[in-house]
Amino acid sequence: MGESGQQAGATGAAGEHAAAGARPRGLARWWVYQRERFPVAAHGPLIAAFSLSAVCYSALVRGATGITPAAALVAFATAFLFFLQLRIADEFKDAEEDARFRPYRPVPRGLVTLRELGVLGAAAALVQLALAAGYDARLLAILAVVLGYLALMSVEFFAGAWLRARPFLYMASHMLVMPLIDFYATACDWLPAGAGVAPALAWFLLISYFNGMVIEIGRKIRAPADEETGVETYSAVWGRRRAVAAWLGAMALCAACALMAAREIRFVVPVASVLALLAAAAAIVAAGYLREARAGAGKRIELVSGVWTLAMYVSVGVVPLALRHWGIA
Repeated sequence: MGESGQQAGATGAAGEHAAAGARPRGLARWWVYQRERFPVAAHGPLIAAFSLSAVCYSALVRGATGITPAAALVAFATAFLFFLQLRIADEFKDAEEDARFRPYRPVPRGLVTLRELGVLGAAAALVQLALAAGYDARLLAILAVVLGYLALMSVEFFAGAWLRARPFLYMASHMLVMPLIDFYATACDWLPAGAGVAPALAWFLLISYFNGMVIEIGRKIRAPADEETGVETYSAVWGRRRAVAAWLGAMALCAACALMAAREIRFVVPVASVLALLAAAAAIVAAGYLREARAGAGKRIELVSGVWTLAMYVSVGVVPLALRHWGIA
């Protein structure tokens, strides 16, 4: 969930504070931090679609015609905090590189400290534990697994140098957290309902995995003029053509899983129609980027990645359940 735009915003914000000779204090610091590193307005809709679709798809495959507000709320709040914790984990992992190459970011420029971020991450975990215990205590076991995997990610599985030398394996190992988070979200539906884990959920979890790759690769494809020293983008490491091919490949795998998931709920034609439109848009943007990668051209790929993910989740989970609830499908 993109950094290039946040970088520009961060640089501008840092310049404004320097020019004003003042540094934000109190809650104002955290408002600036979220704007630069975890913009709620941008991330919120994606996380809402991500979590709500998981709950809806779980209801669909167990034959239900609706979900409970509590399931949707717990899934969204917990997923939102998971993504916040992922951002905080990145701050710790990248602290040395940020101090060296990206001094405009909040931590190296002193807006917030790693200790404060650590406290925030721990507080988020306590909220997640309280939500799980209050809603259905059996969720605590799944929550522990997700938090445990997130903790391993924060130390890069004790093989940071080895993984960083292998960008694909680095991404593939870190993206596993996406289906884990989504599995927790689906459990907010099927666990209280006593329905058990439906085999069809495997397709939905694979959608999460490949959608994560679409977002991750898409936000790290940049025009040559936008590349930064010390920032390992996929366009820099793999080259622009290979990076775009990987992005489109992740989309193709995601689409295949989405069609399989749609088949399980008898919603193939609508999902296929949405995918065809999105794939055409992605191909046009990719061709334009390869033909003439002007400054800022990577932002179009990042934008398409976000639209793809949002539309994918809504079409596979939210819309079909709404239609079933209203007796239309």
